[in-house]
Amino acid sequence: MKNLIDTIKNIWRIEELRSRILITLGLLLVYRIGSFIVLPGVDSARMAAASSGGGGIVEILSIFTGGAFTRASIFALGIMPYISASIIMQLMGIAVPSVQKMQREESGRRKINQWTRYLTIVICMFQAPGYIFSTIDPGAAPLDSQFWLITSMIILTASTLFVMWLGERITERGLGNGISLIIMIGILAQFPQSFAQEVVGRMGPGGGGLVLLLVEVVLWVLIIAGCILLVQGTRRIPVQFAKRVQGNKQYGGVRNYIPLKVNAAGVMPIIFAQAIVLIPMYVAQAFDNPPQWLISVANSQGFFYNFTLFMMVVLFTYFYTAITVNPNQLADDMKRNGGFIPGVKPGKATAGHIDELLSRITLPGAIFLGIVAILPAFAGMMGIKQGFAQFFGGTSLLIMVGVLLDTLQQIESHLLMRHYDGLMKSGRIKGRSGGAAYGMAG
Repeated sequence: MKNLIDTIKNIWRIEELRSRILITLGLLLVYRIGSFIVLPGVDSARMAAASSGGGGIVEILSIFTGGAFTRASIFALGIMPYISASIIMQLMGIAVPSVQKMQREESGRRKINQWTRYLTIVICMFQAPGYIFSTIDPGAAPLDSQFWLITSMIILTASTLFVMWLGERITERGLGNGISLIIMIGILAQFPQSFAQEVVGRMGPGGGGLVLLLVEVVLWVLIIAGCILLVQGTRRIPVQFAKRVQGNKQYGGVRNYIPLKVNAAGVMPIIFAQAIVLIPMYVAQAFDNPPQWLISVANSQGFFYNFTLFMMVVLFTYFYTAITVNPNQLADDMKRNGGFIPGVKPGKATAGHIDELLSRITLPGAIFLGIVAILPAFAGMMGIKQGFAQFFGGTSLLIMVGVLLDTLQQIESHLLMRHYDGLMKSGRIKGRSGGAAYGMAG
C-alpha cells in the first residue's frame, strides 16, 4: 500500500504528467455530461420507459455510448461513425495502391485524416435518420415534423464531430489515445449499474447468495487476466545485425528482436464478425412477426449465432493479421539494414520463416479471441444478467484491457524518464503499438 501511495505522489510531482491527467479527466467529463443532454423535443421519461428492458442490438450498441444511445442523447451516435470511417480508410489503404503510398508520407497521412473526417459526416447523414426512426419511440418525439427531423440530424452529426474533436484534443494534450478513452469511458459508465443489478439479483430470493456472486467475480478476474496475457503475448524473433566500420566507428554487430504479437489483429476481428452476425437482428426487427428460423439465428444466446461468431472471429483474425503484418516487407527492411535471422537466409527464406511463425502463433491467438467473443453468451447461460455478462468478454472487455494497458504504459514512461520507479517493481507494462480502441482507428 505504501508503494502505491508513493507512486501516486510521484505521478503528481511531475507537472507535465499532472497537467495531462487533469486535461484528460476534464475532457472526458465534458463527454459524459453531453451524453445526458437529450435531443430537443424528445420526452426523456417516455424514452426511458420505452427502452427499459430492451435487449438485443439496442443494448449492444448502447454499451459503446455509455447509455447515450437509449437516452436519445445528442451524443447518441458516439464516436462509432468516425471509427467506421477509419476502418474504411484502412481497408482502402490495403486495396488501393495510391492510398497505401499516401499512408507512408506525412502529408499523405494528413490528407487521409481529412478524408476520414469528411467520410464521418457522410456516414452520420445515413446513420442519424436510421437511428431516429429505429430507436426513438414515436410517442416520445415529433417524428412527423420535417423541421425536427432535419435539426435532429444536424445536431447528431455535429455532436459526433465534437466528440471526434474531444478525442483528438485528448490525444494531443492529454494522456493516452483520446478515441480509445472515449469508447472505454462509455463502456465503464455501464459497469456500476450492471454490477449493482447483478448483486441485487444474487442476494435476492433464489439468486444463489454471496457464494455464487464471489464465484462470478473470481471467474471475471481470471478472464481479465487471460485477456491481459492475450494482449501482451509476443513471440520474439532474434535478429542479428552485421558489423560495419565507417571511419573509426563500428556500427551494427548487435542482436535485436522482432516482437510478433499473438493477437496482432487486436479487437478488429470481433468488430467485423459482430457487424455481420448482427445483420439478422436488423432484419428480424423489420418484421412485425419474424419467422421462427430468423429468430433463432438472431438470438445472441443461441448456438447458431455464437458458433457463427466464433468461426468468423477466427477467420477475420487470420485475415486482419495477414493485411497488418507483411513478412515480405519485414524481410526487405532487415536485408536493407544489414540484419538477418540466425540460421535463415536473407530475402525470401526470411519472409517464409516469419510467415510460418506468424501462422503458428496466430492459431492459438485466434481460438482464444473467438472464445473471448462468445464468453458473454456462456455468462448468460450461467444465469448472469445480460448487462454484467457483457463484461465477461467480447469487444467491451478487450477494449478496456487494451486501453488501460496503453494508458498505464504512458504513465510509466513519464515516471521512468524522470528517474522514478515504474508502476510495477518487476517487469514493464507492455501496451499496444498505437491505434484507437485497440486497433480500431489510426
